[in-house]
Amino acid sequence: MDYEALGLMAGIEIHQQLDTIEKLFCRCPTSLRNIEERNGEIRRYLRATVSEMGIIDRAAEEEMKQMRLFSYYTYDTTCLVENDDEPPTPLNPEALLITLTIAKLLSMKPIPQVHVMRKMVIDGSNTTGFQRTALVAMNGVAGGDCRIESICLEEEAAQRVTGNTFSLDRLGIPLVEITTAPCMHTPEEVKKTAEYIGMILRSTRRVKRGIGTIRQDVNISIRDGARVEIKGVQELDLIPEVVSREVLRQVNLLAIREELLSRGAEVPDDGINVSDLFASTQSKVLKKAPCIMACVLKGFAGIVGREIQPGRRLGSEMSDYAKKCGVGGIFHTDELPAYGVTEEEVAGLRKRTGANEGDCVILVSGTEEQASCAIRLALRRAGMAFVGVPEETRKMLPEGNSAYMRPLPGAARMYPETDVLPVEISREMMDAIELPELLTDIAARFSSELGIDSALARHIAYSDRLLTFEKAITAGIKPSLAARTLISTIRELSRDGVDCGEVPDESIIELLTRVGHGEVAKEAVPEILRTLAGGAPLEEAIQSVGPTFSVDDLESLIDGIVAERKDFISERGMAALGPVMGIVMKEVRGRIDGQIVADVLKQSIKKMI
Repeated sequence: MDYEALGLMAGIEIHQQLDTIEKLFCRCPTSLRNIEERNGEIRRYLRATVSEMGIIDRAAEEEMKQMRLFSYYTYDTTCLVENDDEPPTPLNPEALLITLTIAKLLSMKPIPQVHVMRKMVIDGSNTTGFQRTALVAMNGVAGGDCRIESICLEEEAAQRVTGNTFSLDRLGIPLVEITTAPCMHTPEEVKKTAEYIGMILRSTRRVKRGIGTIRQDVNISIRDGARVEIKGVQELDLIPEVVSREVLRQVNLLAIREELLSRGAEVPDDGINVSDLFASTQSKVLKKAPCIMACVLKGFAGIVGREIQPGRRLGSEMSDYAKKCGVGGIFHTDELPAYGVTEEEVAGLRKRTGANEGDCVILVSGTEEQASCAIRLALRRAGMAFVGVPEETRKMLPEGNSAYMRPLPGAARMYPETDVLPVEISREMMDAIELPELLTDIAARFSSELGIDSALARHIAYSDRLLTFEKAITAGIKPSLAARTLISTIRELSRDGVDCGEVPDESIIELLTRVGHGEVAKEAVPEILRTLAGGAPLEEAIQSVGPTFSVDDLESLIDGIVAERKDFISERGMAALGPVMGIVMKEVRGRIDGQIVADVLKQSIKKMI
């Protein structure tokens, strides 16, 4: 696609957990727990409140329609603040300092007085029904010409366990939200900007690492389209795919709009009850439904079933809206007969609704209340097809598509937090902040000072083992050995299902020190790390691969193996080195350096021939 011609504008919001000792508004630790460790459970309903302007935010109002009962798991590391049974404590100063450091790295201007606000959220992710957030700085740069609009410090949401059940261990972990201007015009630019901001965040060495600790929300629009926010993009490499698929969706929706207008299509105000038409149906979904509602979309034939993203159709968009009422989705005549609905039932449905050949009939089923609600929301989405692209908040689907979540929130979403005092940000405070070395500069330094390949140097600098590598170099370990172990070996073990994340740095550095002194063979390192990952102490892990071979023992072993194969060696000469080497390594692998083995074997074979 020609993104310039389409007028693509994109911005990102990056949410990153901070690595602090305590949470943002209480003194609880920021460690995550296993749900088996929970010590209680609380339940509550959440309802939207009226803003200072006297209105309810449209996104919160949409969520409130479902009237869900939420459950929350508590732990001995959570408190009454997370339960919303006690006021919050003052803003965590450690989290604020990290946020100001990030702001300074991005050349942002801090807010003189930081005020905490409440952002209304009633999807169950906060026990309070709102998320506390504070604007900290504005107007920065993200490399090149892209502008950073703001950085906010806010509390992380509760972790969804399943359905309407959440875990409170994550709720309240400090989180920064960095928002850019819509300054990107290709999918690759969005990825590049996200990558740069991610580098800045990791350069502080004060952010959490791992799955779920960072996520991107992408805001996308094209000319004649609308701003759409896609939430929850966790993988950097998926960003271009998410952007390109959203552009495709908007292009296709605009084309549908033009076709509907040219057809003179119409959408009714409500549906009719057609439950009796399916009294004997073989459709499992419709058979068990107490109420089935239908409506005819004039001029929509072939359009409801039209693909707008790979594997998703306009009907999928209507289904997303209908699901807000608790139904499983919709059926429509662009795809029927199917799913147990017969051709005769479709004909009866068309006759009952008065549908012509150019029309499409949609069906929803559930309780009477659910079906009535769902048909109205499906019709609302059908009506939006005449606008083209509705402004929405959408969730990312695994392959890069997206699905409707709720309308974009408005100004009514925010109101002041009265339980937390504002914090002054002085010039002296900003001047006292020492900026860390950027990961890009660290990689360049490793390459020039340590003689490491530039690609490997960058890999080390961006790795969560950077601190371990620096400790190893300080301890006198060869950079090549440290890099190979911390990057290649640990990655290969991870592919085999071995998690070395809990192996102490001290054990790794001591192991590599012994390798450097010749006390442990470097070939033994993977197996020793595997044993260390299982919880064994270092000495036990080293002994598990067998005692170290001395050179004298090696020479005796090799002389014996060479003598046994003297005819083969006499015939092959130095070409016998490879086969015999394999035999020797089976005996000594992991207990002496392979290069030493090769050198001794060469000398022994030369004597023989």
